[in-house]
Amino acid sequence: MQVVYRITYPNGKIYVGQDRTNSINYFGSASDELIARDFTWEQRQTFSVTRDILWASENATRAEVNQVEVEMIRHYRSNDPAVGYNQWPSYSSEVR
Repeated sequence: MQVVYRITYPNGKIYVGQDRTNSINYFGSASDELIARDFTWEQRQTFSVTRDILWASENATRAEVNQVEVEMIRHYRSNDPAVGYNQWPSYSSEVR
């Protein structure tokens, strides 16, 4: 099973990613440094994140999974630094 998921952090920011193995223990590859900037030492002591499966497929190709991931990043605006932690594709505030 391949999935595209959304991770939601306690500050409300999100990260959208893909997992081609649907590992229950995988929480993405967002930048540790980028996320750490948003949390104080005290806030980092105990917090919870949520992982939501946005899309799943048993037989999608790698290209299809990549395409859905980019579509979801743009849809949820997780590449907008005010909204999320995705750094690619580059965010553009222009209306599409």
